[in-house]
Amino acid sequence: MNEQTPAAVAATYFGALASGDIPTAMGLLSDQVVWHQPGANRFSGDHAGVDGIGALLGGMMEASEGSFQLAVAGPAMENGELVAVPVRFTGDRSGAAMDMGGIDLLTVRGGKIVDVRLFSEDGAAEDLFWGQA
Repeated sequence: MNEQTPAAVAATYFGALASGDIPTAMGLLSDQVVWHQPGANRFSGDHAGVDGIGALLGGMMEASEGSFQLAVAGPAMENGELVAVPVRFTGDRSGAAMDMGGIDLLTVRGGKIVDVRLFSEDGAAEDLFWGQA
């Protein structure tokens, strides 16, 4: 079997998200994946498994009135099984908007994303956009 590099898995994941191909993006997540959402807002904390992450992302789309978007903002940086990807994320809902950079740090093993850690350039503004925990 010709396994993809971690950076190639990350590229496929972000490409699928950008094109709205959610089944492909979710299919790249390990069944035991853990997503670490930063901040002090209603979505902050650890989310486990494909179903947990699906619920998280669905909640973000609902809270952002369908406007939440994520775009790759620079080249991926690979170090072993870790891939750091600069991103820009935006959202616009009644009375609030968000537009900021961040880093998504993915751990890839066996061709699957097993861990996701997110970093935002302005955590307080992100918390304000998403709302209280």
